[in-house]
Amino acid sequence: MEDNHFDCVVVGSGLAGLYTAYLASKHFRRIALVTKQDLDVSNSYHAQGGIAAVTESSDSSDLHFLDTIEAGRGLCEEESVRVLTREAPKRIRDIVSLGMKFDLDDDGHFSLGIEGGHHHKRILHAGGDSTGRGVTRFMISKVSSSSRITICTMCQALKLLCDEDGCYGVVAWNWSKNREEHFLGKHIIMASGGSAAIYHPTTNPRETVGDGISICYRAGCKIRDMEFVQFHPTSLYTPDGEAFLISEAVRGEGAYLFNDKGERFMLGRHELAELAPRDIVAREIFMQIKSSDQPYVKLSLAHLKDKAALLDRFPTIARHCAAKGYNFTDWIPVAPAAHYTVGGVSTNLYGQTSIANLYAVGELASTGLMGANRLASNSLIECLVFGHRVVQRACSSMGHCLMDSREPYRLSCSDKSTEDLYLQIRKEVASLMISHVGIVRNHIELHEALTSLESLAKSHPLRDDDVYSILTHQLLDVSRLIVKGAIDRCESRGGHYREDYPTTSDAFRRHIERDIFSS
Repeated sequence: MEDNHFDCVVVGSGLAGLYTAYLASKHFRRIALVTKQDLDVSNSYHAQGGIAAVTESSDSSDLHFLDTIEAGRGLCEEESVRVLTREAPKRIRDIVSLGMKFDLDDDGHFSLGIEGGHHHKRILHAGGDSTGRGVTRFMISKVSSSSRITICTMCQALKLLCDEDGCYGVVAWNWSKNREEHFLGKHIIMASGGSAAIYHPTTNPRETVGDGISICYRAGCKIRDMEFVQFHPTSLYTPDGEAFLISEAVRGEGAYLFNDKGERFMLGRHELAELAPRDIVAREIFMQIKSSDQPYVKLSLAHLKDKAALLDRFPTIARHCAAKGYNFTDWIPVAPAAHYTVGGVSTNLYGQTSIANLYAVGELASTGLMGANRLASNSLIECLVFGHRVVQRACSSMGHCLMDSREPYRLSCSDKSTEDLYLQIRKEVASLMISHVGIVRNHIELHEALTSLESLAKSHPLRDDDVYSILTHQLLDVSRLIVKGAIDRCESRGGHYREDYPTTSDAFRRHIERDIFSS
């Protein structure tokens, strides 16, 4: 057990987890980085758009602040947005000083793009449309070369170890060794990502099902704003429902959206047309599809003259479209897909949860930054800004006084029938969530969804000694948190649209928060 004692245990290997673990290694001697897959399986790795930060004198953090506030539809915590927009340039300078290379223009300045909801070019890119992969790989190289960081891949976090003094460890299942393991730490940092893969279609890796949110919820953390699920407006439509993200930056370069009548339908809907905030564009596309005979709209680049520049700017997207039989520089079929968890584990501005010594950072966390709808490309910079703050606060805290785990080793991984049952329930939940708790919602369908989820939970009681039973109930926890929040919020705001309450209400200009004791 002594080998499993660490100063910090970081759960998750997206950019938030990698960056936080790296920074922690500069201040602490022993860091564990625990992840359920390989280091390169995360939303961060697949992020195409870029990182939003002010790097030019023609822009300002105040303008970035205003764009974020507008996208958040009245629910952003202003102090959190100030933190992000003011500290973002410093964090970019930090990562560049470490050796990270962003795309440059002919004059040697950052090659900046514009995306939905932004009024200025402030999006940094790396490798064109593979920014997430570039930044994540860079941080993987830093983490992998640190002698202070123990990397534990194929380790699925299942439970937090807590006592009256706070959180002191993580119970995980090691898939490669087929056994339970405990990671004990003075500081426990959850960075395991969002939950959009409980939907289908989704732009997320299939592993992104909100298990970290459920783990924190069952430990007693406050969870808020789960009803706000961001659907990316443009994923490549395929008949089998396997979505592929088409970056907002494509519309930033001038692409248009057309319906089946050949109408550019975003004109007149918003002053920014195709570059309106994501909730508006996604809902308009959803309505166009609903009223037509085709399950997609057209994203057209045919009018853009410099085809070579487009192929150079979006090499990954162009290759994927070509593999599916489409010429990216002409037009491609697109439809919305579940993309980002706006709510999550409630934290303060230093990532501290309601449980002592337990932190949350990245998409898992709800700092109040995103409000009711995330502004494009604020997610990767959030990882850097708040990862830095988590380590700041951990360094100023003594943390938990470590002892041996008081939890016995007792988990087992069941036979294939239990795994098959879990996979079957995953499919049922994905179908239920997209049909009843999708872009457009109403009272009847939300209550039908909640009844079905409660029935699944009762039909398959939790066995806390069985890995797949725990995974099943993590999935059901997160789904019910989303549905209950959507039922309670009797208005439409940001990523939550109720057709029976289509307007925004001042009475709901507040967060909806719950914990396991009040649910």
